[in-house]
Amino acid sequence: MDGEPSGKEPDDADPAYGTPQKYDPTFKGPIYDRGCTDIICCILLLVAIVGYIAVGVVAWTQGDPRKVIYPTDSRGQFCGQAGTPNENKPFLFYFNIVKCASPLVLLEFQCPTTQICVEKCPDRYLTYLQASTVGAASEELKYYEQFCVPEFKNRKKALSAPEVLKDDLCPAMLTPSKPLARRCLPAVSSKKGVIMVGNKTTFNDGKGHERNVTELLEGAKKANVVLEARQVAMKIFEDYTVSWYWIIIGLVISMVVSLIFIVLLRFLAGIMVWVMIVLVILVLGYGIFHCYMEYAQLKGQAGSDVSLKELGFQTDLRVYLHLKQTWLAFMIILCIVEVVIILLLIFLRKRILIAIALIKEASRAIGHIMTSLLFPLCTFFLVCLCIAYWASTAVFLSTSNEAVYKVFNETECIYARTTCNPETFNTSNVTKVCPSARCLFAFYGGESTYHKYLIIFQIYNVFMFFWLANFVIALGQVTLAGAFASYYWAFKKPDDMPAFPLFSSFGRALRYHTGSLAFGSLILAIVQVIRVMLEYLDHRLKAADNKCAKFFLTCLKCCFWCLEKFIKFLNRNAYIMIAIYGTNFCTSARNAFFLLMRNIVRVAVLDKVTDFLLFLGKLLIVGSVGILAFFFFTHRIKVIQDTAPPLNYYWVPILTVVVGSYLIAHGFFSVYAMCVDTLFLCFLEDLERNDGSTEKPYFMSSNLRKLLKKTNKQQADA
Repeated sequence: MDGEPSGKEPDDADPAYGTPQKYDPTFKGPIYDRGCTDIICCILLLVAIVGYIAVGVVAWTQGDPRKVIYPTDSRGQFCGQAGTPNENKPFLFYFNIVKCASPLVLLEFQCPTTQICVEKCPDRYLTYLQASTVGAASEELKYYEQFCVPEFKNRKKALSAPEVLKDDLCPAMLTPSKPLARRCLPAVSSKKGVIMVGNKTTFNDGKGHERNVTELLEGAKKANVVLEARQVAMKIFEDYTVSWYWIIIGLVISMVVSLIFIVLLRFLAGIMVWVMIVLVILVLGYGIFHCYMEYAQLKGQAGSDVSLKELGFQTDLRVYLHLKQTWLAFMIILCIVEVVIILLLIFLRKRILIAIALIKEASRAIGHIMTSLLFPLCTFFLVCLCIAYWASTAVFLSTSNEAVYKVFNETECIYARTTCNPETFNTSNVTKVCPSARCLFAFYGGESTYHKYLIIFQIYNVFMFFWLANFVIALGQVTLAGAFASYYWAFKKPDDMPAFPLFSSFGRALRYHTGSLAFGSLILAIVQVIRVMLEYLDHRLKAADNKCAKFFLTCLKCCFWCLEKFIKFLNRNAYIMIAIYGTNFCTSARNAFFLLMRNIVRVAVLDKVTDFLLFLGKLLIVGSVGILAFFFFTHRIKVIQDTAPPLNYYWVPILTVVVGSYLIAHGFFSVYAMCVDTLFLCFLEDLERNDGSTEKPYFMSSNLRKLLKKTNKQQADA
């Protein structure tokens, strides 16, 4: 394992996986004389895109995003929408929020009480009987009118108070409320553990009964099951509004650090890799020392001898830190990891040297093709377009339905929850059978053919998003692979390289291999859609008590996760073969798979070691920027302590910076990873094609030849 034989075939080649590549004097890297591949898939992709555009057009013409932005009253009108009668009435008011505690809310997702749009929420306790007894011109009645339906103004003189309440023209009572998610909900306060609404614990329901305010709270809780989530979302939004520029600064810092890291890798790859390895060993060593000190400090302390089994599960995780057994377990785990890493470094030192040489070679390749560092920005932009189109189409599809009205009744009624028409409801038979029934807005839906197939359109939207996003990523991988392969197979670097290797590779990929990229991304998209469906089924089965179904579903999720990872790995190497040889997807995937299987030891060690080393680089960048963000947003840097903004949740900007930093670092290192993978496959083919003789010289760099103890004879003779 420490050296390589001087023969043509590598030491770990397995002839069962195809025939090793033969020497070809005409082969000089990516083939320029090639033809179109997988044309049927190319046509299929174009047809699917046309259909996707048609779905988007239909969704945009039928949909109305206002349905998810603005609350809707009982007549299906939006509150606060410009150009409507409710333009100056942004809040939704419930006539009797106590009814929202009814199980109908969960069945119909709507409160069985009249709802209207109002300019502001009520700020006092008041009943209609109290307001109407003073006089029609009283200030209290004028205040009360703004919470009645519009036609009340024309009928108030001709109707008595009981008739007004019977016809549901006005609410029976008003309670102090505050707007939350554009809805008027009871203004809850607490004093000495006592729940109050408007400084009172009871209220008059407008019908002569005193009731406890807890009934209001029950109704408010079920009035909208997502209000609490929206409140958290609003706080998170507030955090973003006060910290967005600091988040951008953090992301810029991560970008600068990533660039510096890439530049240092270009000139000091070997030193930096060994520094990362040493840092990992030192950090693990410090972790072992820290665990031992904590373990020794807890000796003799009361309660520290309790076992983890005796303690059981605790929601406060800090409890476990006061147990000796916890620190002993940490110390043992870290010791095992430390020993394994050291043994791997000892026994695989030659392979690690080759991996470092591959990273150095990748640094040189990127140095000669500097535009490759900017190419991920193009891929990122195209992926963002896919996400934007998918999200907007999903929103428009989900809102491309009609207002559905249903019969709501407080007492038993055979027409309850049936569809109704508010314009003809008062003259229908329903009001005769059920006098107290109301025809209220329930939800947005529809029973036409279009509405029945909306779920199919949504599934198609998700599928096309995965297909197009995977296609864009595949296009980027083929383009980079072609450019870096041009570097490797240039015998005199960089003199034998084409003038613009990246643009040439991009042109070849689009002109000849759109179908192959569509084929590979289609297979991956199908697996990803199946995974999404399995996740949806798992979410639906959470409330069920069928352990067999849950176990079967978990096994399926695990299998498809592994399948997705394998397909991604196979596609990546197939795209490299497509970029070099111009063969179709299936042939490229087979050749790449056989080449890797003939060199399985190198794949398991060299390729994965380089991936691990690059992953350490990403962690180093993300960790350093994340720690800096943590100290800044938690006001722990004394010099700029007052500069950090006040936050509801300090983890919001920190997590955003960490995730953003990882994506930025991943964008830069993805170029390195693709370069290493391409050079690795070229390196394996170089060993199979050539033997270092004058007729068959190696194309690998001199550093790789030295590590493998191989030479080109013309150089040795010289």
